[in-house]
Amino acid sequence: MAEGGEGLAAVPEHERILQEIESTDTACVGPTLRSVYDDQPNAHQKFMEKLDACIRNHDKEIEKMCNFHHQGFVDAITELLKVRTDAEKLKVQVTDTNCKLQDAGKEVIAQTEDIIRCRIQQRNITTVIEKLQCCLPVLEMYSKLKEQMNAKRYYAALKTMEQLENIYFPRVSQYRFCQIMIENLPKLREDIKEISMSDLKDFLESIRKHSNKIGETAMKQAQQQKIFNIVLQKQNNINMSRTMYITNGKIPEESNEVKSTYAFEEEDENEEEVLSVQDLVDFSPVYRCLHIYSFLGDEETFENYYRKQRKKQARLVLQPQPNMHETVDGYRRYFSQIVGFFVVEDHILHVTQGLVTKAYTDELWNMALSKIIAVLRAHSSYCTDPDLVLELKNLIVVFADTLQGYSFPVNRLFDLLFEIRDQYNETLLKKWAGVFREIFEEDNCSPIPVANEEEYKIIISKFPFQDPDLEKHSFPKKFPMSQSVPHIYIQVKEFIYASLKFSESLHRSSTEIDDMLRKSTNLLLTRTLNSCLQNLIKKPHIGLTELVQIIINTTHLEQACKYLEDFITNITNISQETVHTTRLYGLSTFKDARHSAEGEIYTKLNQKIDEFVQLADYDWTMSEPDGRASGYLMDLINFLRSTFQVFTHLPNNNNDHAAMSGKVAQTACMSACQHLSTSLMQMLLDSELKQISMGAVQQFNLDVIQCELFASSEPVPGFQGDTLQLAFIDLRQLLDLFMVWDWSTYLADYGQPASKYLRVNPNTALTLLEKMKDTNKKNNIFAQFRKNDRDKQKLIETVVRQLRSLVNVLWRPMPLPFPLL
Repeated sequence: MAEGGEGLAAVPEHERILQEIESTDTACVGPTLRSVYDDQPNAHQKFMEKLDACIRNHDKEIEKMCNFHHQGFVDAITELLKVRTDAEKLKVQVTDTNCKLQDAGKEVIAQTEDIIRCRIQQRNITTVIEKLQCCLPVLEMYSKLKEQMNAKRYYAALKTMEQLENIYFPRVSQYRFCQIMIENLPKLREDIKEISMSDLKDFLESIRKHSNKIGETAMKQAQQQKIFNIVLQKQNNINMSRTMYITNGKIPEESNEVKSTYAFEEEDENEEEVLSVQDLVDFSPVYRCLHIYSFLGDEETFENYYRKQRKKQARLVLQPQPNMHETVDGYRRYFSQIVGFFVVEDHILHVTQGLVTKAYTDELWNMALSKIIAVLRAHSSYCTDPDLVLELKNLIVVFADTLQGYSFPVNRLFDLLFEIRDQYNETLLKKWAGVFREIFEEDNCSPIPVANEEEYKIIISKFPFQDPDLEKHSFPKKFPMSQSVPHIYIQVKEFIYASLKFSESLHRSSTEIDDMLRKSTNLLLTRTLNSCLQNLIKKPHIGLTELVQIIINTTHLEQACKYLEDFITNITNISQETVHTTRLYGLSTFKDARHSAEGEIYTKLNQKIDEFVQLADYDWTMSEPDGRASGYLMDLINFLRSTFQVFTHLPNNNNDHAAMSGKVAQTACMSACQHLSTSLMQMLLDSELKQISMGAVQQFNLDVIQCELFASSEPVPGFQGDTLQLAFIDLRQLLDLFMVWDWSTYLADYGQPASKYLRVNPNTALTLLEKMKDTNKKNNIFAQFRKNDRDKQKLIETVVRQLRSLVNVLWRPMPLPFPLL
């Protein structure tokens, strides 16, 4: 019973052990199994039996489970067999991919190695940077020491050496460069001791380098003082200034200008502190050397040496650069060096006693002034840009004002500015000649169209045009002038402004400035603008309509001259009633341009007539006329008719324009008719024309009849009676004489005031008759036995003889009688 009791007690224990084996980790199985052997006797066998029973139970469960999942397992195997091929392919692909990855990995490995090297380099660089950062303060301080030595700041250099030895060198004492620096410090201290004896030479060498900066500072201070004075004057006279600069009904905002000037000054003061000569130059070497020489009793030697060296430097400063005239910077550097030189001398004069004297500085300045004027006169003559000349003038004014502030006389410089002013005006005239040419090239020579009130006001604001009739017209409408007129008017005003810029700050009265402005404006109108107008009129592509438009434009520009005079008056505040006020001569300029344009109209019209006449192709031996006028002449008449129609239909918005256009059209029409008549007469009397038949004369007569019909049709209104037809009177009487063969009347009445053929010259009639005689001889070779032909030939020969006699009589001093037929 006891054994049975023990067995029953062991069974739960074995089950517990089995549960622990099944549920715990493999690492904990050992202690659990050891408890089996540590138990009662035969516990191992019983445990094995229990283990076998447990295994059989699990096998049964596995078998049940396998039976339950057998079909799924079969299906899975079947699926695996199906994907075997795909698996093999996948294996091949995986193998290939692995090879590719291996190959690609080689590159990655190489790049990784490069990255590793870069990391090493970065680490090394970081280390170097750290070391350099440790060394940089030492190097900077040593560099500062060198700069102080070069700038002759020896006390500061000694302080820097002390800091290097006590603070900076201990940090980097392990480096070789530090040891070199430490070794150089004693030598530098010795150099400072030696250099103190040669400070004067170093000062004289360095002062020339500082002259430019000194001069710039002094000129800037003088300019700022001048601006400040102008601002104060504007504040005191702001109301007067506003009325002086009224232009086109608009008043500039002077208060804004004053505020902007103040703002500029404040900003300038904030940005840079105004430096004096003492701030820019260290004069202590001069003082020390002067004291040393004075103490040694050799003051005269020091003074002579200083003055001699400064005179040499003055000659070098006064030498201009080769291309100084090309840029304003060249002049600025030249002036600033001179100013810097004399500012230093003025400072030495007032600070030291006896080193330089007033007589010495005056002598030096007179020598320099003569050289400066010669240099400016020579170099300014090469300046072709008005802006550069204006900047040069401003520099000269600032230069003169600066030195005048130091009590140097500068009247000769202002006299030189008047010479440069004439050159400035010449450069302005050349510049505006180009401006006028561009305006004329861009002008379409057509009246300005305006579509609405806004466009109308824009034109009126640019050009002082007044026409009540045009204002009454509804939109759209046209101004009589072309676009070039307001542009030229604006440019003339711009020229006046540009000319005024040079006259400012010359210390001249308003009357003199007014006179200068008017004279320069007169030159612009009478020379530059007139030349551009003449060149425009002479251009080959300018047509007749454009020439008439030019005449209209010049009329309006002439009328605008009085507004330009008012404009100058408003600027200078000098009344035009002043006795010495110069007037503008635009009247003669524009009159000359109109006369040239009118002459060019007549010339071009005559040239066009010549082109048509050259197309004439007469058969001078024709027996009978065609019965109608020649084609070239009909084309010419149609051209003239259309041309004069355009002339008379030009936009005439007032009576002046209408009268002007009508006068030009009438004169052109009369000139054209006279030229056509002369050309036709020359065609008949041409020396190369040897023979003329009666049929050709009759054909020619038909053409002249068309010319007379054209003249009688009044192509241009305004002619009185048959004034225009009289242009062809010479041709008409000559042709009538030959058409009716009325030689007895001609010869009998010749020279009488009431003669029917008063306008026929005997020489002209003889020339034409001889050409007809030769033609009759040629045509009547086989008909010479006919009585009528013989009589006609004899009649012609008789008339020819009588005409020759008449011509010979006319060439004698006294007239002789001649027989009549």
